[in-house]
Amino acid sequence: MKNVLLICISLSTVLISCVQNSPEYKQMKAENDSLKLENVRYVSEINDMLSVLNDIEADIQSIRDAENYLNIQQQGGELTPNVKEQIKSNMQLIGETLKKNRAQLGQLEEKLKNSQFQSEALKKTINRLSSELDRKTTMIVTLQEDLAKKDIRIQELDLQVNSLKEDVEGLSLTTTAQSETLKEQDKTLHTAYYCFGTSKELKIQKILSGGGLFSKSKVLQGDFNRDYFIAVDIREVTEIPLFAGKASLKSNHPAGTYEFVKDEDRNLIFKITDVKEFWSLGKYLVIEVG
Repeated sequence: MKNVLLICISLSTVLISCVQNSPEYKQMKAENDSLKLENVRYVSEINDMLSVLNDIEADIQSIRDAENYLNIQQQGGELTPNVKEQIKSNMQLIGETLKKNRAQLGQLEEKLKNSQFQSEALKKTINRLSSELDRKTTMIVTLQEDLAKKDIRIQELDLQVNSLKEDVEGLSLTTTAQSETLKEQDKTLHTAYYCFGTSKELKIQKILSGGGLFSKSKVLQGDFNRDYFIAVDIREVTEIPLFAGKASLKSNHPAGTYEFVKDEDRNLIFKITDVKEFWSLGKYLVIEVG
């Protein structure tokens, strides 16, 4: 029995040694070690980012405290020399802290963009802090102008404030440009084009082509006249008076998303009943009348 046990132990040792020396085992071990290193790097990277964010949060609180002091002192009437010196000190603190935090956030944004780790929560935090710094930037510019009116000049901050003014103006221009871009994108997204006319009129404009006893007319083939179409906002225009008693839809749109109805003069009105679905296949509407 003792010999059998020794044999089993020996065989187990040999098997373990064989497994550990096999290419498959070595590959699995290498992959596992790599994952451990990646996890350590990942945790370290996240901790670094969170540490920077915590520092910025603490700095912003310091800015708030300094801002509150400045607002209180400015409301107190005549300022003593000591108070003026404290105001200068606080203004310098705010200016230097803003400059440092802007640089930190810029580096953090770049780091997150290039990182394999993508966190929506981190992105939202960075955006929130960036907006907070923008507000504080505007605040310090306004405060510096108010202090100048009270003959409190902080020469060390002059260049910094001028730089901050440029930041504020740049932010304003950027915001305006972004707003205009969004408006233009929104307009483009919700713009469609329609036209109606007799078969002859539509063929002259090359909107319709072909057609006959044994062939179906083709729509919007080749270089048709786009100027013949009327641009509309699809959110606002859902009915089109056709001023004709007969009409047929020529462009391609899903069935059940439109209808022809008659007005009090027995003329047809083209009515879109499902706006989103109707324009899903294209933004050009062609109707033949007569």
